[in-house]
Amino acid sequence: MNAAHGAFFEAIKTAAPTRGDALARVTLVARLMDNAFLIPGLNRRVGLDAVIGLVPGVGDAVSAVLASYIVWEAHQLGLPRWKIARMIGNIALDTALGAIPVAGDVFDVFFKANQRNLRIIESHLGIARRGPRHIDGTATRMDER
Repeated sequence: MNAAHGAFFEAIKTAAPTRGDALARVTLVARLMDNAFLIPGLNRRVGLDAVIGLVPGVGDAVSAVLASYIVWEAHQLGLPRWKIARMIGNIALDTALGAIPVAGDVFDVFFKANQRNLRIIESHLGIARRGPRHIDGTATRMDER
């Protein structure tokens, strides 16, 4: 009986989502929340965070709840408490300043808390971020250093 239970739990561990799966989910949420749409003419990307934040009162709270999913995944990935606290601080700052009418909406366009939190996770996991590239795929000056 114990051998059967042990085999069952080992099979679950093997089939469990990997670190790569978690990183893919976090990347998707961060991109949707911060970079989903391109503003024509400004060549600036905004996400659902800025769009949802336009709803007075509850918009920024809903954005904070969605952004907290990234923090939960970071906790599941084993990030230390100080990094989790930094991520929560990013969300708190985004939520507090984003709640200010008009100025908060402009702030949401420029302060991308979810992308910042994604970078914290990637740096913890030792994943190098690719810098900007030219259209032909060659590296920019920053990548060459």
